Amino acid sequence: MKKYAAVLCALTAVAVLLVTYQMVGRPRGLPVKIRIATGGESGVYHAYGDALADALERQMNVTVTAIPSGGSVDNIHLLRNGRAELAFVQNDIMTYAYNGTNLFSTEGAFKDFFAVAALYPETCQIVARRGIDGITELKGRRVSVGHEGSGTELNALQILEAYNMSYSDIEVDHLSFAASVAAFKEGRIDAFFCTAGVPTPAIRELSAGGEARILNVGDAHAHSLISVYPYYSRQTIPAGAYPKIGDEAETVAVKATLVASGSLDKEVVAEIVKILFESEEVAKVSPSGKIDRESAVEGVLIPLHPAAEAFFRK
Repeated sequence: MKKYAAVLCALTAVAVLLVTYQMVGRPRGLPVKIRIATGGESGVYHAYGDALADALERQMNVTVTAIPSGGSVDNIHLLRNGRAELAFVQNDIMTYAYNGTNLFSTEGAFKDFFAVAALYPETCQIVARRGIDGITELKGRRVSVGHEGSGTELNALQILEAYNMSYSDIEVDHLSFAASVAAFKEGRIDAFFCTAGVPTPAIRELSAGGEARILNVGDAHAHSLISVYPYYSRQTIPAGAYPKIGDEAETVAVKATLVASGSLDKEVVAEIVKILFESEEVAKVSPSGKIDRESAVEGVLIPLHPAAEAFFRK
């Protein structure tokens, strides 16, 4: 009996130590696992998500997984279905989802998520073959506009609209970003739309071959676009951003934004915001480097998470 009691006491002591470790090593309310919905494995979202996952794991003592996805629209669905706790989304897409408009008019508004921070401009890049000198010259050409129902496709539709063009003017392919790059290399398409941070690694690699150029979105057309869709802003792709594309390109951009499920504890989000702003590793993969408090709220048209709002008010 005494031996049994001694064993029981020892087991109880071990259990107490384990609970104590968990309480000390992990902020209160922190889930066992955090999933970050990112994007295609060749894009900036996924690289950013990997870096953020590594930083969160090291500093928060929790398992974090960067999930490849189809991008912004897919990420909203992952949040909505409880399959992700954090996600990268374009600011236009998150606004449509929150209000239940445009791409989300059928399924209705999704309110159970918050903006954490706007991260960097996602530039609308129209990559075309040499010899195609403008967007109107895409008429009759084979063009990839991104996954059907994706944020990239919506940007493509809206930019074409600003030029009084539609899908009836081009031969449409709905290819992922990686598939678009491959199809361009193989000569199966003449151009493709990509909404991502500059420089985008796959476009950088593609441009080294000397066959690609970035098309301009002219001033008048950009003004027309922004007057209808205020999520856009003017953006310049600097000369030299891509090898063998010497000239700068004038285009438009939306904002890449980190959003959080409403199920995430406030203390957890507070820690995430702190790491997001302080991590050197995360800043290295961001096209704009470290984010600042002012730019982190630009273009955010849905509620900020209370923890993020408190951070920005300091």
